[in-house]
Amino acid sequence: MKMMGRGLLAAIAFLAMAGTSSADVSAVFGGADPLEGVYDRQNQHFVDLVNERGAGQIKLEFIRGEQLGNDVQVIEQVMSGAVQFYGDDFSFYSNWVPELNIVSWGFLFRDNAHVQAYIESDSYKNAVEKLRAEQGIRILAAAPGQVRVMVSSRPIKGVEDLAGLKMRVPEIRTYLTLWETLGTAPARVAWGETFLGLSTGVVEGAEGGISSIYGAKFHEAAKNVTRTDHVRIIAHIAVNDAWFQAQTPEIQELLTKAAQDAVIWQMETVTAEQAETLDKMAADGATVTEIDVTPLRERSEVAVEKLEAEGFWPKGLWAEIQAMD
Repeated sequence: MKMMGRGLLAAIAFLAMAGTSSADVSAVFGGADPLEGVYDRQNQHFVDLVNERGAGQIKLEFIRGEQLGNDVQVIEQVMSGAVQFYGDDFSFYSNWVPELNIVSWGFLFRDNAHVQAYIESDSYKNAVEKLRAEQGIRILAAAPGQVRVMVSSRPIKGVEDLAGLKMRVPEIRTYLTLWETLGTAPARVAWGETFLGLSTGVVEGAEGGISSIYGAKFHEAAKNVTRTDHVRIIAHIAVNDAWFQAQTPEIQELLTKAAQDAVIWQMETVTAEQAETLDKMAADGATVTEIDVTPLRERSEVAVEKLEAEGFWPKGLWAEIQAMD
């Protein structure tokens, strides 16, 4: 791992030096999303905007895919200053700011307007300031992103249909607790093995972002797609704070505006593509269903007090977010 780390850092340094020949400031954006994935395209859009608007002043190099490692590894590189930029799912920062565990809790947000209300709230601002002050990462911009839905081998019309369903979910505490609370039997299956698991009946259901489910063809193995929209992901773009503070006010403004434009572009793109992707699933023979998720949301609330008592996030935070308009 150490040898690989030195190789990656050498590659990063080479890219950074290569950029100095055409601009006063050069920096590296580290990716972690699959090529042409939602965040990969958002990040490319940001890099393109910065390079276009800051031509001659600043040049960003984008290292796409997982060439630098997974999300957590790239975040750690941004913390150390080896990489200057990163963008993806905001919930990864819960590894360092416990208050952010809540953003991956099921049915926390009602819609994108509710997500935006949280982004504009003091709770969000306090959390990102803690991230900046303690870990050296500044969030430049954030916006609503993808929603997560479920696929299953049998139709899901309500919470009663979830009882005993063998459900593949990520091994993340919030996800496991949510689906246990909803009555399913969570199963440990790797994402790459889930299609086979659904095809053979090892598992009867799975969940994920709409584009991810379509890309993995889960809807062909389990033909019932249910719009639970149980998690609304927050997309973001971040920068190493010390590096950012060292730039001129003009560069800081350019970067902040480009990040805001990029995450909004992501939100608009995702909204359009989700509808198109669901239509593609239906064309492939899947049954796409929208259900009343109120009973699921009410069932999920049973676990909130337990998670808060265990310190998974501060007591009262869930209620505070629910009260946001």
